[in-house]
Amino acid sequence: MFKFNYYNPTQIVFGEDRIAELDQHVPKDAKVMIVYGGGSAKKFGTIDKVAQALGNRKTIEFSGVEPNPRFETLLKGVELANEEGIDFLLAVGGGSVMDGTKFIALAMHYDKEPQDILFHGFKGVPATKSTAIGCIVTLPATGSEMNMGAVITYDEQKYVLMSPLVFPKFSFLDPLLTKTLPKEQIANGVADAFVHVVEQYITYPVDARVQDRMSEGILKTLIEVGPVTYNDNQDMSARKNFMWSATNALNGILAPGVPQDWATHMIGHEITSVFGIAHGRTLAIILPYLLRARKDKKREKLLQYAERVWDISSGKDDEKIDQAINKTEEFFNSLGIVTNLSHYGIDDNGIDTVIANMEKMGLTALSETRDLGPEAIREILHAAR
Repeated sequence: MFKFNYYNPTQIVFGEDRIAELDQHVPKDAKVMIVYGGGSAKKFGTIDKVAQALGNRKTIEFSGVEPNPRFETLLKGVELANEEGIDFLLAVGGGSVMDGTKFIALAMHYDKEPQDILFHGFKGVPATKSTAIGCIVTLPATGSEMNMGAVITYDEQKYVLMSPLVFPKFSFLDPLLTKTLPKEQIANGVADAFVHVVEQYITYPVDARVQDRMSEGILKTLIEVGPVTYNDNQDMSARKNFMWSATNALNGILAPGVPQDWATHMIGHEITSVFGIAHGRTLAIILPYLLRARKDKKREKLLQYAERVWDISSGKDDEKIDQAINKTEEFFNSLGIVTNLSHYGIDDNGIDTVIANMEKMGLTALSETRDLGPEAIREILHAAR
């Protein structure tokens, strides 16, 4: 296991019908901007409940944060927040709304060009101040409610920002708020959470036993409860376990001391940028083909994955690995996700565009061993056709 530091200050408020407790978590004298997306939070009454729970505090609303939140939209939020003297941001939605709110929180105080926030990647934003953030989660998927990361679209590219300044002060996880989600969004959320875990787990062994066992537990839980949540809107037990799995998949608890991949995410980001396919769906398309292409590099952990997550105990090692990858793809298929690019109209020209964009972004040495380059990625994408 590698050396590591671990820090996570976010308080989680988990369970049904707890929005009224917001009053205990937001400063009494706060001026609050409620940030949300396309209107479902308003339509289904969540924004009204939030406003009521905030009581006599001054509140304003900023809506219209898109899936894959756009820089231009978020700048409007920055301008509004500064004009109104906002000192607390409350994100109500899924990962895109939470990510966009994190950008707003930093950009409100950033004295350079705001797009500079996006150009530092995993090294961390060189910012010194941020507006405080809280979250009300309506779509479990990204783990943004309990981490310091965000992904923002700028100039038709997706950029990762990281800063400990944007850890949410608190996040409310109420499974009842997810009941209005379309099945497709549930499927995307399950796939997103699953691949988050895989990116931190299926790499190479470093004898990180606690992290491995936690990863395996989350993966097995998602395999159990993901299809149930997708098919049964009334099973609250499954929904609770899905929600908590998605948070733990990317709240930092699995990452300390282990190698990480993230190639599936980097490829998926570019497919989303070019073709507008939902993020979780792009991950489900790419992951099985990436694992097949990287079998030799990931052999030991793939075998562990086969035996511990999928309970495959018979056959030769190669057969176990192949079976585990096939089961992974079948799992995504069981959620209604078609796992080939041609289904989404992506041909050879589309693949060339994705590769060109990745080269433009400097994404030419990916994976936990930094040896996954453009031609290898092209082969993965062609296999995924």
